[in-house]
Amino acid sequence: MIDLSSLTLLKGKKALVTGVANDQSIAWGCAKAFNAFGAEVAVTYLNEKAKRFVQPLAEEIRSPLLMPMDLQKPGELEAAFEAVEKKWGTLDIVLHSIAYAPKDDLHGRVVDCSKDGFLVAMELSCWSFIRMAKLAEPLMKNGGTLFTMTYYGSQMVVENYNMMGPVKAALESSARYLAAELGPKNIRVHAISPGPLKTRAASGISEFDKLLQKAQAKAPSRSLVSIDDVGVAVAVLAMNGAKLITGDTLYIDGGYHIMD
Repeated sequence: MIDLSSLTLLKGKKALVTGVANDQSIAWGCAKAFNAFGAEVAVTYLNEKAKRFVQPLAEEIRSPLLMPMDLQKPGELEAAFEAVEKKWGTLDIVLHSIAYAPKDDLHGRVVDCSKDGFLVAMELSCWSFIRMAKLAEPLMKNGGTLFTMTYYGSQMVVENYNMMGPVKAALESSARYLAAELGPKNIRVHAISPGPLKTRAASGISEFDKLLQKAQAKAPSRSLVSIDDVGVAVAVLAMNGAKLITGDTLYIDGGYHIMD
């Protein structure tokens, strides 16, 4: 007989959420949902400038850990996982919601991007997820779930998405390989692909408002996704009832990705 409580709650679970920048962040929508379903949530922030926006959010969900994580500063990623291990000794959920590309490379053609810009984008947007999986693996003693955030521009050419398209394609492929490698330890891996959202990261994409209008007009739902829509869906995937779902890129976009 199915234990219905296991399908609706994350009570007792420990989650690490990275990439919260402000109250419009997808990562914040996920952190709120994890907390609402009963999980304890550790939160990271980029730097001291970002901390003033993130700290009130962490306090709102009574986060027991608020830590800096600038992936361009050696050791900060590892220090966050060390703090989690010291505090909890275990981990059930990791959410990677970090992406970056130098503006000049992002706004130009893919064929014109610099080697340095491409490597930075790959390291911070893709390799960092692989590194988080490596650090999380020994802490997920009873299995767990790893999430990363991607976008439709990984599969189709989206105007002005440019270099992030190939980078996100690599991220989605990495999620599949991680799912295969970590599956025997009951660790699931998901690439989550929300529809266009007004976030700080999206502000770096040229003519983003046009992309929002197109998505709303073409999506079967005729509506844009919200950070709360994404958060609840992600939280459900972290529940025991979703234990046999892994390795896919899961779209939360009102069906926009199925339209031509």
